[in-house]
Amino acid sequence: MPESDHPYRMTIGLNVLNHLGISLYSSVPAVLGEAVANSYDADATQVDITIDKPSGLIKIADDGMGMDKDDINLRYLHVGYERRKEKGQAVTPKGRDVMGRKGIGKLSLFSVANIIEIRTVKNSQKNGFRMNAEKIKQKIASGGEASQYFPDVIPPNTITITKGTEITLSSLKTESVYETSLRKRLARRFTVIGQEKNFSVFINKSELTLEDRGYFKKIQYLWHYGPDKYSAKCSKLERTFERDNKIGLDDYTVKGWIGTVENSGDLKEDEDNLNKILVLVRGKVAQEDMLEQYAEGGVYSKYLVGELNADFLDLDDKYDITTSSRQKIFEDDPRYQALKKWLYGELKEIQTKWTDLRREGGEQKALESDTIKEWYRKLSPDNRTAAKKMFGKINAEAIGSDERIRELFKYGVIAFESLAAREDLTELEMMKPNDLEAFSRMFSSLDEIEAVLYRQIVEKRLGVIDALQEKVDKNDLEKVIQRHLFDHLWMLDTSWERATEGEPIMEKRIAEAFGKIDAGLTKEEKESRLDIKYRVSSGKHIIIELKRGGRILHSSEIVTQVQKYHSAIYKILESTALGNPPIPDPFEIVVVIGKPLAEWPTSKIADTGALKNYQARVVEYDQLIRGAQAGYKQYFEKKSKAHEVLDLIQKLETESLHS
Repeated sequence: MPESDHPYRMTIGLNVLNHLGISLYSSVPAVLGEAVANSYDADATQVDITIDKPSGLIKIADDGMGMDKDDINLRYLHVGYERRKEKGQAVTPKGRDVMGRKGIGKLSLFSVANIIEIRTVKNSQKNGFRMNAEKIKQKIASGGEASQYFPDVIPPNTITITKGTEITLSSLKTESVYETSLRKRLARRFTVIGQEKNFSVFINKSELTLEDRGYFKKIQYLWHYGPDKYSAKCSKLERTFERDNKIGLDDYTVKGWIGTVENSGDLKEDEDNLNKILVLVRGKVAQEDMLEQYAEGGVYSKYLVGELNADFLDLDDKYDITTSSRQKIFEDDPRYQALKKWLYGELKEIQTKWTDLRREGGEQKALESDTIKEWYRKLSPDNRTAAKKMFGKINAEAIGSDERIRELFKYGVIAFESLAAREDLTELEMMKPNDLEAFSRMFSSLDEIEAVLYRQIVEKRLGVIDALQEKVDKNDLEKVIQRHLFDHLWMLDTSWERATEGEPIMEKRIAEAFGKIDAGLTKEEKESRLDIKYRVSSGKHIIIELKRGGRILHSSEIVTQVQKYHSAIYKILESTALGNPPIPDPFEIVVVIGKPLAEWPTSKIADTGALKNYQARVVEYDQLIRGAQAGYKQYFEKKSKAHEVLDLIQKLETESLHS
């Protein structure tokens, strides 16, 4: 059937340009990347990009093979021209695998400019034309010959270049074209730039290098696939690992690397986020970020950056699986699914190794602080092991800069000391880095007050003990020593902090002290002197019998006195509510002596054992003083530990970790 008689007809309108070019791209680096790719396919060895802000122009000039009129009309202006399907065009004369495939990349220039001028030279033949986006839109709106647009001719005699192609973009749609940002982002879009492919790109006469990508100098650990071309460029690299690059489908392989940086903040820039794994095909970005494909919540994922070259995603004998913008890949394709599965396994391997490495490095990083190093040195071996685990946990699980990690080490030390005091360091293993901050802030604010108060109290008590020592040495009167103990009952037992009922009683007879209580006491029991009566919170009643410091007593005298106290108090407690609820040892009798008993040391053990039957004990002044000193020395050291921690906090507040 002749075409003129065919009942159906498909018409391709110029409006397609709105979708395939004018509205296809949104960023200047992506647009210029398409122009650079065309230069690469033209076998250029050098591309010069000039940003002329005063004139509002961007120029892209190369020294490639250029175009004649047939090339311009049949290839460049032919929207959708597929070069690779033309015999001998899939590989350039220099042996480069052609990047372009869809034949629409040149339309991306309309995304950033309204006017595009092409000047080109091939075999000394000069050609030039100008395309105007507004005129194209007017052509579309007029409903005229929808399938054709005729660019304006640039007279050959006005063309000054002698080789290759020059593209001039004017009437720009954006005023913000920053050279620094453009250098980084354009350098990251290609792996063919450099001496290996004999392909150089200059921006304002300054050559792009791998270093312009901005992340090699930040990489701490690196995993490479295929030849390692990257370690030498990583100035901060600590470890590198070679990995299998076979993806498990046919004989497809990847080349490239995945790295982790020391601080997650290293991947954050004002104009871009480097926390990506790029997929490149034939040396050009095809997938902006593979990490988006995974719901990775692990901390390690915030430290990742990488470049993977996967040329099997764009094979000449396979169908095209890239999107129109050439920045993403259709995800249902088996090749892409195989890559995605392989990469997930690699990420899990990296996660495990990275966590181990960060835990191992936590101690070293923490000890970069002189203050923490001094604190760590004083720990016991067991506590040092626990602290090392804590440092590793912080270093592996915390997200942030050096300053942030430094703060978390400080919070960890505070939390460590607090939990160590409670003998509950196992709780530290359950804490996340963010928990340490909240816990430590509470500890430092409350304990700061407590530490100061305890320090004052304990220092005073040590002074009281020294005063008693002096009184005993002088053999002061019994009344003086009695008064001293009466004012400081805690000297006899550190648990006797305060009375819960009544006040201490000095020099009162038992009958007088307990009033009219009829407990059936004998006359001798009633006349027994109750030097001090004290009731502690446990319900125990304390009786202290003081003897003059220089007097030597016989054990029989002590036992006789104790028996009277014991019998009288026991009867009283049984006949009153004071004994309810009943407890096994409702009272204690303490006899304080200055000199050893006459029978000591031959019968010391036996006499002491006899006294225990009456809930009684004998204490020498010297023994009392030494015990109080020892008890409160330990008490002081424990409480002053909080003060040491506060000193530590203050040092950490002002100290910066070494870089």
